[in-house]
Amino acid sequence: MKKTALIFGITGQDGSYLAEILLKKNYIVHGVKRRSSSMNTSRVDHIYQDPHDKNYKFRLHYGDITDSSSVSSVIEKTKPNEIYNLAAQSHVAVSFEVPEYTANADALGALRILEAIKFHKLEKKTKFYQAGTSEMYGKVQKVPQDEKTQFYPLSPYGVAKLYAHWITKNYREAYKIFACNGILFNHESPRRGETFVTKKIVSALCKIKEGKQKKLFLGNLNAKRDWGHARDYCYAMWKILQQKKPDDYVIATGIQYSIKQFINITAKKLKMKIKWKGKGFNEKGFNEKGYPIIQCDKNYFRPLDVNTLLGNSKKARRNLKWKPRENIDSLIEEMIKFEYFHLQNDK
Repeated sequence: MKKTALIFGITGQDGSYLAEILLKKNYIVHGVKRRSSSMNTSRVDHIYQDPHDKNYKFRLHYGDITDSSSVSSVIEKTKPNEIYNLAAQSHVAVSFEVPEYTANADALGALRILEAIKFHKLEKKTKFYQAGTSEMYGKVQKVPQDEKTQFYPLSPYGVAKLYAHWITKNYREAYKIFACNGILFNHESPRRGETFVTKKIVSALCKIKEGKQKKLFLGNLNAKRDWGHARDYCYAMWKILQQKKPDDYVIATGIQYSIKQFINITAKKLKMKIKWKGKGFNEKGFNEKGYPIIQCDKNYFRPLDVNTLLGNSKKARRNLKWKPRENIDSLIEEMIKFEYFHLQNDK
């Protein structure tokens, strides 16, 4: 009998990759999307099936992680073998602007799903995956960070995700739900949202090279992150729920780059030369003609900034037999290829 999966946040970067992975593994995949006046399904349009098709493998349902009734209803209707909670207000900087909504979606969203599993008595049938984040480490207490590293979040997003992390552990221990946390470090792809820094960098440099944009404004150029490919990390999510016992795992590459290094790697692949001048906030990147194409903007600095994140995924590599297939070079190359495809189509 085919397994059934339910993905909250299916229209996002991770949701779309995870859906593809599960469909290839012959799952029936249900996804939850919010109602919007504009279509927000571009990442899953290629796997969409007509709702009139009786032999379906993919179905979308309207719902919202901030609405207990719709969460409970879709879980009761689908009675899935696996639930993946990827729904969130996922932008760290934005969480300072909308902290209450971030808490409602990112913290209480996980609770609503867990309560629905318990309420519908699906504890023995349904496995639950909670999408955690390296932002929970925030002001890092140890380098690199693993499953035992103390958390110290520095944003409403990190704090909300930390609640979701602990409520998942609590329901696992209190109600014997197969509930797991994936503490995923930064993972990117061509499907990344436009306002996230890696997407912003690649998109802007491609446009600057083609004369379609003059300048790129960024925040902290010296912030360091452990970047992987979203497709690799979504495969890890699935692996986590295939284990005999529920547990929590750090998913990371174990290699770190600064924002400035990410820019330099992207520029090199685009055959662009950038010369850096100045220090700190006043540092700027100049093109070959001496024109400043990259500079800092105070609006992109957070009230509290996470300066360094570096993951230790030894446990996942040992227990899950998981390791990243992509590296920073292949990731950026794929993102550049995607940007140029759309730039050419726009012409």
